[in-house]
Amino acid sequence: MSTRDRALGALYGLAIGDALGMPTQSMSRADITTRYGVVDRFLPGAPDQPIAPNMPAGTITDDTEQALLLADLLVAGHGRVDPHKFAEALQSWEQDMIRRGSLDLLGPSTKRALDRLAAGEPAEQTGRDGTTNGGAMRVAPVGIAYDGSGLLDAVLESCRVTHNTGLGIAAAAAVAAAVSAGVDGADLSAAVAAAEDAASAGGQLGHWVAGGSIAARLRWVRGWAQDLKPDDLVPAIDAVVGTSVAANESVIAAFALVEVLGTDVRAALTTAASLGGDTDTIAAICGAVLGAHHGMSGLPSDLLDQVRQVNHLDLDATVDGLLALRATEGGQHGHRHV
Repeated sequence: MSTRDRALGALYGLAIGDALGMPTQSMSRADITTRYGVVDRFLPGAPDQPIAPNMPAGTITDDTEQALLLADLLVAGHGRVDPHKFAEALQSWEQDMIRRGSLDLLGPSTKRALDRLAAGEPAEQTGRDGTTNGGAMRVAPVGIAYDGSGLLDAVLESCRVTHNTGLGIAAAAAVAAAVSAGVDGADLSAAVAAAEDAASAGGQLGHWVAGGSIAARLRWVRGWAQDLKPDDLVPAIDAVVGTSVAANESVIAAFALVEVLGTDVRAALTTAASLGGDTDTIAAICGAVLGAHHGMSGLPSDLLDQVRQVNHLDLDATVDGLLALRATEGGQHGHRHV
C-alpha cells in the first residue's frame, strides 16, 4: 500500500463517515434506534432532520467541506494557513451553504471567533474559548501534509483563529497525528499512541479552559473500551464518554471506536453513525484515522463509490498537493512558532 493510497484513504474515509452520520446528527441514540436501527448504509436526511433536512443519501456535511477548504489553503499557502484568509474562506463557505438551503452552518466556537475577528480583535485572541470539535473535524489534511516536528505547529496554525484553547488544539493534534502516522504506515496502536502524545503536547498550547484533558481521556479510553462486551460498547460510549460537540467527548468517542472496531472499517463507521449526538463528526474523525491506516482498498467499496458520485468528489489533486508539502523540508522538519 502506497503513501498516496493511505492519504487518499484518509480523506475518503472522512467523507464516508461524514455522510453516514449526516442523517442522524443531533439526534438521540434512542431516536436513531427507533427510526433506523443501526445505520448500516447511506440514508437521506429526513424532512425533520434538525441540520440536514431532505439531503440526499450519501451527502457530505461541514466536516468534509471544511477539511477540503483547509486542504486548499494549505496547498495554496505552501503549508501555511493565513488566519484572515481562513476566516474569509469559512465565512464564504457558510454563505454558500445558506444559498444552498442548508442548516449546516458554522459551529458555535467558529462563529463566535469570526465575529470577534471581524470586530477587530487579534487572531491570537478570537479562538480563546473554542472547545468544540471543529478544529479536530477538519484537521486531517494537516496530518497528510505534515510529519515530524512541523505537525504540531501546523495544527496550532489551523486552530488559532477558532479553537485556540488547550482542549481544541489537543483534540486536533490527536487526529492529525493519528492520520500522519497512518499515512506513514504505522499500525493502529502506534497511531493512537501518537495521537495521545500529540494531544499531551497540544494541551499545553493556546488559552487555558477548564475541562477534562484530551490526552488523559485518550489514555483512559483505550483500556476502558477494550474491556467492554460488544453489546455494551455503544451504550457505554453514549453514557460515559459522551457524543456532544465538546472536543473531549466526541473526539474521544471516535478514538474509542478506532480502538475496539479498527480492524473493521464498516462496523466502526456505521456504529459511529448510530451513536447519537454529533454522529457525523465522530464518524468523520473515525473514518479519517482508519482510512489513513487501511488505505483506499480498506474502505467499503460500495460506500466509497456512492460518496464520490453523490458529491462529485475527486480528491487526487488535493492529496497530491498535500503530499508534495509532506515531501518538502517544511513538511518534515519545518518547526516554527506561531
